Amino acid sequence: MAKQSSVNKNNRRRKMVAQFGAKRKKLKAIAGDLKKPAEERFAARLKLSQLPRNSSAARIRNRCELTGRSRGYYRKLRVCRNMLRELASQGLIPGMVKSSW
Repeated sequence: MAKQSSVNKNNRRRKMVAQFGAKRKKLKAIAGDLKKPAEERFAARLKLSQLPRNSSAARIRNRCELTGRSRGYYRKLRVCRNMLRELASQGLIPGMVKSSW
């Protein structure tokens, strides 16, 4: 089980990304538009840098829904490898069976 503080921190980041997402997208569009004057693009970059760091989607860490583990994460199932193995052994994942030969 992951530290509860790490899981909570990641959840706060998710909320912040949702809160500032539209504003970040607008500022990034202005900053990347070469048709706009350089001063306007620079001003957009300054405003973008004044936003909280945790409002960037790149700071979100994929974590297991069941344990909060950050390593060995399967995006499709949203669980870590350990939980995947346990759930598959219990037969809770449709179509997944333990291999044997």
